[in-house]
Amino acid sequence: MDDIDEFLKKHHITEIEAIIPDMAGIARGKIIPRSKFESGESMRLPQAVMVQTVTGDYPSDGGLTGVTDPDMVCVPDASTIRIIPWAVDPTAQVIHDCVHFDGTPVEISPRRVLRRVLDLYQAKGWKPVVAPELEFYLVDMNKDPDLPLRPPIGRTGRAETGRQAYSIEAVNEFDPLFEDIYEYCDVQELEVDTLIHEVGAAQMEINFLHGDPLNLADRVFLFKRTVREAALRHQMYATFMAKPMEGEPGSAMHVHQSLVDVHTGENLFTRRDGEPTALFHGYLAGLQKYTPALMPIFAPYINSYRRLSRFMAAPINVQWGYDNRTVGFRIPHSGPAARRIENRIPGVDCNPYLAIAGTLAAGYLGMTQHLNPTEPLSSDGYRMPYQLPRNLEEGLTLMAACTPLAETLGERFVKAYLTLKETEYEAFFRVISSWERKHLLLHV
Repeated sequence: MDDIDEFLKKHHITEIEAIIPDMAGIARGKIIPRSKFESGESMRLPQAVMVQTVTGDYPSDGGLTGVTDPDMVCVPDASTIRIIPWAVDPTAQVIHDCVHFDGTPVEISPRRVLRRVLDLYQAKGWKPVVAPELEFYLVDMNKDPDLPLRPPIGRTGRAETGRQAYSIEAVNEFDPLFEDIYEYCDVQELEVDTLIHEVGAAQMEINFLHGDPLNLADRVFLFKRTVREAALRHQMYATFMAKPMEGEPGSAMHVHQSLVDVHTGENLFTRRDGEPTALFHGYLAGLQKYTPALMPIFAPYINSYRRLSRFMAAPINVQWGYDNRTVGFRIPHSGPAARRIENRIPGVDCNPYLAIAGTLAAGYLGMTQHLNPTEPLSSDGYRMPYQLPRNLEEGLTLMAACTPLAETLGERFVKAYLTLKETEYEAFFRVISSWERKHLLLHV
């Protein structure tokens, strides 16, 4: 707590937002006066917060967190404390870890799930390195959820009507917003890298510098919140839905990943002669084998699967290839020391802690089980059959049947996650869509 106390004094903080990421990656927690926070009294939240659905409901199985609806203790991680740059009064935010009263970790906490996987790597003397890329859309303020989303008005007074991939002028349309985003990110030391305009109308992408997986997951978690807050101040929404607009490409969270030796720092995907190692091939094979069962994490909502369609800048299979953007796993062109794998399958709507944990878990299983990948694909991956689940229900079935993933991510977590997702799916299934009313009401 000494580091936190020093931070609070240095920045004259008056309030602290004590937050945890839930299963959806939503910030839950409490706003605490500085005096109470400094008192040392631990923050408590019901464990049930971890199984709250994105709609605010809870699974009927009350035994997931204990039938008495017990509390958990939230412990601040001093390395995560940051200024909230959009707050009126000097306010800090700090991410917390969740533990039971005996000090043991809450196994269904997403942050704990990622730590669990990283512990497996540490035991092998391996250190994974990741670099996420986040795509998102800017949209006009939409107060009626029944109406389709539209691109926002830029500085020219007009909305985008065509696709402007990599256009500098299209980004310049929203310069005041991006100036705020970069300023907010600098204040929070989120270390974002490049900004580009993606394929869709008012679709943007921000890349992060590579680094430690837990630190990157924290930064992505805070970045999403930052972009939404900045957009609101410019009378528009920023959305991280996987497929927000019909006819436009979806938004992904591509994850670049490599592996280095804990002691030497050498890239374990590359041999001394510059050729790929057995660990590289095992990691790839693990991604190929276990990604279908990880789809409820990589594509967590009904909407997520609308993105994963042929010829829409999103993969449909688990093929891999060198500098091939039509497959699930791309090996970017690089020198041997920078050899890495880009997982192009996760949607930007995923929980970053779980998505990074999932992709690392698949790679770990592939390496420890000495799996071998298929041959690299040099042709168009969209011309090949679907290999990924086409809907959430199919993904949940595959995940429930995958024992190695449950053992790696934690059996309690997998059980709770599956139950939560099934509850969300059932809630969606009760909704009658506008498509059904339009095409079935008077014609069947």
